[in-house]
Amino acid sequence: MNIEQIRKDFPILKRTINGKKLVYLDNAATTQKPQCVIDALSDFYITHNANIHRGIHALGEEATILYEEAHKKTAAFINAASWREIVFTKNTTEALNLLAYTLPQLWKSGEIIISQQEHHSNYVPWQQAAQRHGLKLKICSLTREGTIDMKKLQTLITKKTRIVCLAHISNVLGGITDITEAAKHTHAVGALLCVDGAQSVPHMPIDVQNLGCDFLCFSSHKMLGPNGIGVLYGKRELLEKMPPFLMGGGMIDVVGKKTTWNELPWKFEAGTPDIAGAVGFGAALDYLNKIGMNTVWNHDQKLVAYALAKLKQIPEIKILGPEKRSSVISFTLKGIHPHDIATVLNEEGIACRAGHHCAQPLFDELCIPAAVRISFYIYNTTEDVDACIAALHKAQKVFA
Repeated sequence: MNIEQIRKDFPILKRTINGKKLVYLDNAATTQKPQCVIDALSDFYITHNANIHRGIHALGEEATILYEEAHKKTAAFINAASWREIVFTKNTTEALNLLAYTLPQLWKSGEIIISQQEHHSNYVPWQQAAQRHGLKLKICSLTREGTIDMKKLQTLITKKTRIVCLAHISNVLGGITDITEAAKHTHAVGALLCVDGAQSVPHMPIDVQNLGCDFLCFSSHKMLGPNGIGVLYGKRELLEKMPPFLMGGGMIDVVGKKTTWNELPWKFEAGTPDIAGAVGFGAALDYLNKIGMNTVWNHDQKLVAYALAKLKQIPEIKILGPEKRSSVISFTLKGIHPHDIATVLNEEGIACRAGHHCAQPLFDELCIPAAVRISFYIYNTTEDVDACIAALHKAQKVFA
């Protein structure tokens, strides 16, 4: 992978922060956008802007084709059986909420299982669904290394289990969940498996048919695409049985004394969607496909190995999570609050994240209030890591 050539595709990397070259290490929160995505958004508004599925004029037909093509690109990217299994939402959070509000499996007594490492987006919706329907919420613990304890998960899954909801990759610890194994145990009792793929789909090859999950949720903005568009993948037979989440235009077939719903995926895409966002997301998928997701993953792995080795040379640093991980590294530095570290890094032009990372139950379990998180993507380099390490040494001197 020609990283220098790739970096030229991202205009924002030419910026300086506090007089220093921008080093962007907050990719787990959102990724930067290549020029081709920016151009796709601009071109849509300049050339094709119209509503979809409404009119027979040329612009309307062009917009509809582009929007539907984005569904097809997304389906191919994760190897869904059909593009009708792809529902566009605002983000991962809305996709998870859609499930928590509409799954018929939650309308009868039973249990929901999540884990200690879940992002609030995959914690709170299921917590509230359990309270709404009188279900029991069971929380799977982690191993000492910081991954989901699969043996514990197996014991938690019973005939009362209705759905198991797990992050494929932790946005804090970086650990990778064995989804295929989780699916085997979940389906053995007739339950469903929902996967939060916000941190995995952007970084590794994903084949939903091989994974065996029933639902997968992820976001465009974490994989070079625009903000405001996310994805709910669901097996067609399950989506067909679910009632709509939002009511209005576009999601209906016939309205009268009895209203009937449109076919998939439109049943779940009420009102005017983010058409331009879908077009931009399609451009992002084209860009990633051109690089190849195996190449993306290999780059991540080399960079995270380099960063871990450098961080371990600082005795006062405690790294959270397992050795085998995705491109997320969270850590604490003895005697310095994570917010102070992030402030010093920002002075050096380095964008990172500090806090509880929308995972308060995990931090309660870890008995720490916050951590610094650095996270990588295709445009990051070993020089970025070196700049971060130098800034950490500076923070130690400042707060000595």
